[in-house]
Amino acid sequence: MIIRWTYAFVDRPAGRLSGACAFWTAVTGTHASPPRGERGEFLTLLPDEGVGVDACVKLQGVTEGAGGAHLDLCAADVRELVAAARELGAEPVADHGDWAVLRSPAGQLFCAVPWHGETVRPPVVAGSRLDQVCLDIPPSAYAAESDFWAGLTGWERLTGSRPEFEVLRPPTGLPVRILLQRLDDERPATAHLDLACGDIAAVRARHEEHGAVAVGGGAHWTVMRDPAGGTYCLTGRDPETGGLPGGGRRAVVA
Repeated sequence: MIIRWTYAFVDRPAGRLSGACAFWTAVTGTHASPPRGERGEFLTLLPDEGVGVDACVKLQGVTEGAGGAHLDLCAADVRELVAAARELGAEPVADHGDWAVLRSPAGQLFCAVPWHGETVRPPVVAGSRLDQVCLDIPPSAYAAESDFWAGLTGWERLTGSRPEFEVLRPPTGLPVRILLQRLDDERPATAHLDLACGDIAAVRARHEEHGAVAVGGGAHWTVMRDPAGGTYCLTGRDPETGGLPGGGRRAVVA
């Protein structure tokens, strides 16, 4: 297996990074690492659980656009992962030696980074877990893009709860799943974060206490906007397994 760990990145405008940090640390039960990067644009959300639990969420302050989300894929051999991604159709964006930025066939940025031995995902916090990056893909690119991510990860490919969804479920122990969503209209590929919630209403109320607002949703999900202006979803899934309550194989997704 090439991919040994995954990080979900919360990308928000650099000028709103402190607000994003305050919100996301509060709702995920984490605290922020010291900033790093040339502009102090990167932060890791370190679990409050302490020793023996590994982080799987990071923050980035972006200087262009409204932000969104992206994946960091961790490998023991970054060059091997980059080569595999390029063979499947990814384009290189920036090579930093021990890590690289790439663009998927549909245009979604992601990073190949070194694995530092992470093995233990953070616990469920207050009935929810940030466990999924949803890739929002235009219909013309969906087939090629979904094949790309399935081929790159090698993860189990499951049918979603609606015809426009597929789920890539990682091996047991890896902390972040990939949801592939086929959009209704042609627009650039984007990504957002999903949290699995045992009780959406209760989690929503907690997030609203920290400054988020609900902006939409459906029967099994609620679309939220965080204080930094980014949207994400609360979804009715088992926070422990990521799947339907009761162990179903079809995932309730947002």
